[in-house]
Amino acid sequence: MEKRYLGKNKLAVSVIGLGCMGFSQSYPPYIPSDEAVAVIRGAYDLGVTFFDTADVYGCGENEKLLGKALKPIRKNVVIATKCGFNLYDDLKDELGRPIGICGRADYVKKAVEKSLQRLQTDYIDLYYLHRVDPHTPIEETAGAMADLIKEGKILNWGISEASVRTVRTAHGVCPLTAVQSEYSMWYRAVEKELLATLEELNIGFVPFSPLGKAVLTGRIQKDTTFAQDDFRNIIPRFNKENMQNNIKLVDYVEELAKNKAVTPAQIALAWLLAQKPWIVPIPGTKKLSRIRENIKSTDVSFSPEELTAIRNTLDSITITGCRYPEEQEKLTGL
Repeated sequence: MEKRYLGKNKLAVSVIGLGCMGFSQSYPPYIPSDEAVAVIRGAYDLGVTFFDTADVYGCGENEKLLGKALKPIRKNVVIATKCGFNLYDDLKDELGRPIGICGRADYVKKAVEKSLQRLQTDYIDLYYLHRVDPHTPIEETAGAMADLIKEGKILNWGISEASVRTVRTAHGVCPLTAVQSEYSMWYRAVEKELLATLEELNIGFVPFSPLGKAVLTGRIQKDTTFAQDDFRNIIPRFNKENMQNNIKLVDYVEELAKNKAVTPAQIALAWLLAQKPWIVPIPGTKKLSRIRENIKSTDVSFSPEELTAIRNTLDSITITGCRYPEEQEKLTGL
């Protein structure tokens, strides 16, 4: 598979990565561990070399799964994981209260050791701060990441869901290799300021939910219901009232797919890839067939005229409903 390069260090990754959260969290049903390992290794056999996880996914179980699956091929893959959601009850603030989001240096250095153990590796290729801690200066977090790079425990670092101001400040302390935030035809807030800033600073961009939490696959309709413990049940833009409106985007992507004789998912991923050469989406799936489908998006191309027409149509469709419940939305910096 074609490769793309993130940041000034030119971290080489497959043009399509694999988001692994769904193996352990948010999108039930979860497949048995041995089946999940087979899917992850199957993705590698198909050319995927970029695998994304986080310590909070399944409270560490996702990292353990990835560590088991990738151990035999560790030197041939890029592992990205994250810290920032406190998993350790002994971490308290100055008033003795348990800390939720944390970017303190002591936390970051403790968290990386746990991730290294679970991933069965002695280094992490790309280590993100999962969410920005509003109570810790980002300079402190960036300094901790710089220390970990000097120690060889991480090779690159990044931030997820951060504002332009935070990105600039963090990058000034320790250069960022990548920023990860939500981006797709379904959610385009990063186009306002963030993408231009990343291009200016030579920072790669890794969109999560590039298929809009599966809505851009065409498999979700306005009357679709989810399993009781499916994360999408609490996302406002997926509720019945909002989906009555938001289905317009689904219909449009399906129309584009029909015209090119490809799938809606391939249209959505190809559109992202066409935005910038330093964008690397990480669609998540538990099925090898979907991974094959996603990879084939690299064969889909758009003319400049097509891209202009698509953008004009996207601008004309107003998506209703927030992408997170209110409390979770507050944790993002966009």
